[in-house]
Amino acid sequence: MLKIKEFLVVGVGLVFLVACSTAKKTTVLQNPQTAVIKPSEAIENTVIPKDTVSLNEQITQRANQQNQIDPNAPLSPEEQAKQLFTTGIHKEYDFAQAMHYDWRKPSYVMIHHTSQNSTAQTIRTFQLPHTKVSSHYVIGRDGRVVQMLNDYMRGWHAGRGKWGQITDMNSVSIGIELDNNGFDAFPEPQINALLTLLDTLKTRYTIPQLNFIGHSDFAPGRKDDPNVLFPWDKLAARGFGIWFNESYLMPAPATFNPIDALKLMGYDMKNQSAVIRAFKKKYVRTDLSPVLTDRDKAIIYDLYRKYY
Repeated sequence: MLKIKEFLVVGVGLVFLVACSTAKKTTVLQNPQTAVIKPSEAIENTVIPKDTVSLNEQITQRANQQNQIDPNAPLSPEEQAKQLFTTGIHKEYDFAQAMHYDWRKPSYVMIHHTSQNSTAQTIRTFQLPHTKVSSHYVIGRDGRVVQMLNDYMRGWHAGRGKWGQITDMNSVSIGIELDNNGFDAFPEPQINALLTLLDTLKTRYTIPQLNFIGHSDFAPGRKDDPNVLFPWDKLAARGFGIWFNESYLMPAPATFNPIDALKLMGYDMKNQSAVIRAFKKKYVRTDLSPVLTDRDKAIIYDLYRKYY
C-alpha cells in the first residue's frame, strides 16, 4: 500500500512539472510581439546565391570546357616539353630513376637584330606556325626584355652555319633578338638591358667569354646581324665577347697567318671573302672590303695574342 502511494505522489509531481513547463512555453509562443517562423517557411524563403554551384556542376563545367578545346591547336613550349618527357618513358620496361643527368645546358649566346619595325612585330613573328623561327629573348629599344623560350629549350634562331666544330648552334646556344631594323644604332636603354641579361646568363650557366658571338660570325655571307653599329667593344669590356687594344696595335709578324688565326677563332673559312667582310664589319666597321689590310692583320694578331 505504501509503494502505491509513493508512486501516485511521484506521478502527480511529474504531471505538475510538465504542466508548469508547458504553461511557460505557451505564454512565450502566444506573446503577440514575438515573430513566429516555422522551419518549413525559413527553408522555402531562403534564396540561394546564383554563383553558388554544386561540386558536380563544377566538374561538369570543367569537363565541357576541356571538350571545347581545339585538338588541333598548337601546343605551348611547356606543353610540348611535357609531351616529349612523357613519350621518353617506355612503359613496357621497369623504371628506376638514375641520380646523375643533365638537361640541355646553353654554352653559347648568339646576338641578332630583328630586321623588323617593332618588338610587337617580332613577338608576333615568333608565334606564327609558318615562320619556323624563334629566339629565347627579345629586347626592345626601350630596354623591355621579353622571354619567349625557357633557357633549357632549343630555339630556332641560328639556322645553317658553323663556328669551330659546331654546326648545330641551336642545340647549345641562347638566342637574343634586339629590336632593330638593321640600319639604326642601338639605344642605350636597349644595350643596358642586354648587358644585364648577359651577366645573368653568363653567371647562371658559366658561359665562357669567347662564346658570346653574333649571327654573322656563325653564318658569314648569309647573315649580317647585328649590324655594323652594334657596340661589341662595350660588351667585351664587360666580359661578353672579345675586342682588341685600340690604343696600341702591334704590327703582325711576317710569319703570322691571319687566315689560320680567323679559323682558330671559330670562323668557317669555306667562304674566305665572306668571313673577312664579317670580321671587318664587327671589328673595323669602316672598310668592309674582302681584303685584309695591314691594320686588319694587326687587329687579328692582337686578338690572337690576347685570347688564343
